[in-house]
Amino acid sequence: MTEATDHKQKMQDVQAKQRAKVAERVDPGRGLVLVHTGKGKGKSSSAFGVVIRALGWKQTVGVVQFIKGKWITGERRFFEEAGNVTWYSMGEGFTWDTQDKARDIAAATAAFDKAREMMQSGDYDLVVLDEINIALRYEYLSVDTVLEALKARSDRTSVILTGRDAKPEICDYADTVTEMGETKHAFQSGFKAQRGVDF
Repeated sequence: MTEATDHKQKMQDVQAKQRAKVAERVDPGRGLVLVHTGKGKGKSSSAFGVVIRALGWKQTVGVVQFIKGKWITGERRFFEEAGNVTWYSMGEGFTWDTQDKARDIAAATAAFDKAREMMQSGDYDLVVLDEINIALRYEYLSVDTVLEALKARSDRTSVILTGRDAKPEICDYADTVTEMGETKHAFQSGFKAQRGVDF
């Protein structure tokens, strides 16, 4: 058997196994819940990649940002200019900037009220709750409140929750959990965050 023939046979075996796995899968009949967490860069960026994918299929998308507040990011500029995503930036900024827990709780509660409304409305195929895991970490929101809203969402709606330190209860409920790992980061080498790459 030649190397080319051997390779072809291996790939045919891989293909057959993959097709068998796909044939066993079913459509859930509802939107999925995804969690993007971990210490590595790219949690929100990955979620916005899914936003682009959904828009490519002419789906309706909403985003609620819990921490970034009025901070202008490239993705926010892009989607606001495109006009095809319902976008709410409702945080007060980084938690170490406000230094006022009552104010942070009020901002997170207002943001989550908007998020709950979007998830339950039946108007959205995808809702991104950007940095909600941070709001949960600092107890600006309760895990039970978030889980109840996820369970009560429209069957049509998938939800992505981003941010470090996702709560175990949220991860247990989610359909897909991705943990971003950090191997190396330019910030640790003394470089400032770069427009267009980091924000």
